[in-house]
Amino acid sequence: MDLVFCGTPQFAVPTLQALVDAGHLVRLVVTQPDRPSGRGMELAAPPVKQLAQELGLAIAQPEKIKNNAEFRAQLEAIAPRAIIVVGYGRIIPQWMRELPPLGNLNLHASLLPQYRGAAPVQWAIANGETVTGNTTMRIDAGLDTGDILLQQEEPIAPGDTSLTLAPRLSQKGAALMVESLRALEAGTVTPRPQEDSKATLAPILTKEDGRIEFHRTAQEIYNRLRGFQPWPGAFTTFRGKNLNVWEAKPAGASNLSPGELKVEGERLLVGCGKNTALELITVQPEGKKRMSARDFVNGHQPKAKETL
Repeated sequence: MDLVFCGTPQFAVPTLQALVDAGHLVRLVVTQPDRPSGRGMELAAPPVKQLAQELGLAIAQPEKIKNNAEFRAQLEAIAPRAIIVVGYGRIIPQWMRELPPLGNLNLHASLLPQYRGAAPVQWAIANGETVTGNTTMRIDAGLDTGDILLQQEEPIAPGDTSLTLAPRLSQKGAALMVESLRALEAGTVTPRPQEDSKATLAPILTKEDGRIEFHRTAQEIYNRLRGFQPWPGAFTTFRGKNLNVWEAKPAGASNLSPGELKVEGERLLVGCGKNTALELITVQPEGKKRMSARDFVNGHQPKAKETL
């Protein structure tokens, strides 16, 4: 099929590759403009653009698309059978949704209608889910509210973080998109409406989401730490200065107050909600490098009853 592909992050890369490998003619790759990145703030191409360049595909990087006459004319000239959207980062306007016969098809990393929004992988882990998955759907005017094509489940392992789960979902989702296109063309899949009453949200993450609230249980804090990697991570304060927590694990029952520190040999425990405790394994004091809990204890010598 003649296709247009819209995507930006690493998550979208396997789908673009899979479409090309399946023999589809990707006439145009639409991605976000290059952005400053890294310490030198030099312009960096999005991962999808990098792959498109390797594959020799035509690329467009419009700053805006809704009222962009030039971009609209470009897509209308291509007359794609479908537009594939994976993590593009722009709202798809009505004219674009109505252009291709098969519609604008989106890969979303959750079992819709659960976790609609910008951060489905992160929030599924943060909320302690043990299963998530992928959904292919036809984009409509709402936020991840379109009719469902196909779905697949993916277990969330106890030690999974968003950095380990997202690559698995992106690889498996790529195959699901190719299968969805094949089924739509063959007429073997019927798009079905989502059950809006069962919808949950996965809003875009903010820095504040990483702040540890010690009234939560140790397991809840641990889940959020896993989900919010690499950003916003997990942080608190110690003696008035920022303290990032990079590694931790639930440490069972405890009589510590929420936020109260306790040193047990080389272990560093902190009290959490419902009489639970979290063992801090790797931390990073403000202005310092990451260090083990043992090195933190030796360097800062937390006192009894001192709190985070």
